[in-house]
Amino acid sequence: MARYEAGIRTEARIVDATRQLLGDQGLEGTTLKAICDKAGVRAGSFYNLFSSKDEVVLRVVKEAITAVDPHPDQTEPDSVADLVEAFIAFITKESTLARIYLQIAISGALTNDSLGKRVLRHHHRRVDRLSAALMREQPELDDQEAVARAQVILASLQGLAFNWLIDPAFDFAGHARRAVSGRLV
Repeated sequence: MARYEAGIRTEARIVDATRQLLGDQGLEGTTLKAICDKAGVRAGSFYNLFSSKDEVVLRVVKEAITAVDPHPDQTEPDSVADLVEAFIAFITKESTLARIYLQIAISGALTNDSLGKRVLRHHHRRVDRLSAALMREQPELDDQEAVARAQVILASLQGLAFNWLIDPAFDFAGHARRAVSGRLV
């Protein structure tokens, strides 16, 4: 039992160190060595818990996404507005992690097959939730049309987020709300 608890504490220190480094140094400054130094662990202990730096970075980003998810346990049905506002909240309230997620989605997913599959799985889950919300709000939609509209909504939000990534002064939230204010749904 003591080993299990020690492992849990070590994992928490690694995740906390990664979160702090991402906030302070960004993705480039968050090296495996920096994570281990900040967490006070050796690389072997890190690799006992995580397969790579990317895995722990994605874990931190996933926690941030979950923190702004309107229904992370999915016990209540989502509305399109809830999901759009959650996306906006992630970009605006978790801006450091949002930047890192977008950078990973752009560059990491193109060069790392495993990372690409994770990003794609996350995208498909968003499409599924959005299309289900669309079908609840517009029962006349068939599955195919709901998925197509969900893809367009996400593409719009992601495109706007990429614009914000390049130009932090860009009014992401305002443009995102306008983009989905009935014209796409």
